[in-house]
Amino acid sequence: MKRQRSQSTQQRDQDLLAILMPIKTDHPLWGYRRIWAYLKYRQGLTFGINRVYRVMKEHQLIVTKLQRLRARRGPLRSKPRSHRPNHFWGIDMTKIKITPWGWLYLCVVLDWCTKEIIGYSLSIQSKTDDWLSAVEMAVNGRFPNGIREHLKEHELFLISDNGCQPTSQRFMMNCSLLGIKQIFTTWSNPKGNSDTERVMRTLKEDLVWTYDWDNPFAFSEALNNWIIDYNTDYPHQSLNNMTPKQYLESFNKEPVLT
Repeated sequence: MKRQRSQSTQQRDQDLLAILMPIKTDHPLWGYRRIWAYLKYRQGLTFGINRVYRVMKEHQLIVTKLQRLRARRGPLRSKPRSHRPNHFWGIDMTKIKITPWGWLYLCVVLDWCTKEIIGYSLSIQSKTDDWLSAVEMAVNGRFPNGIREHLKEHELFLISDNGCQPTSQRFMMNCSLLGIKQIFTTWSNPKGNSDTERVMRTLKEDLVWTYDWDNPFAFSEALNNWIIDYNTDYPHQSLNNMTPKQYLESFNKEPVLT
């Protein structure tokens, strides 16, 4: 026979549920681990992770996995590992349907070390200029005086797939002039740019799939706010539950050994 919980325990569970619901409403596809980390590291609330899981499970708030969509990995070349900011950047593009306007194309530049979105471009087309606009935003934000002036002893690599934009002559020439070395993933190897593709999925789960967007201007404003929140308010398990901004600041405080 299952033991009935005490009144005090039931009340604490209800108090926790009241705190969980607004977070779950804003982020319906967040799992219990991320919600627990958000409560602990962003809101300063020390609930046990098992309690968070139990309360979410009892109220059908757990995200279920779709096994039929599980990726099958073969013996592919491993991706590069970044151990300092501005070592490996990733760039990728996704498209978003805005009914009845049509498609918008979003290009994002991600720092693989800090997981920070450092550049992006939203446009009705996906041309080389749009990709270069995202790269220029990233460069101006991280290197206001130029890449070579900041990275005198290191190299900066930009990882992308083999699409027509990053392989275009003008894109490669501009990267070379900026001092960025390009790395292209191997064919049929989505894992090669997985960090960038994963942030695209997070964006779609949080912002695109959960709302019925019908105005590109409203979406553009919401996207800008979401990126700010992602960089400053989202804890990452791979960053010891720090936000991208906190993780970058931790590198700026201490010298990085190479």
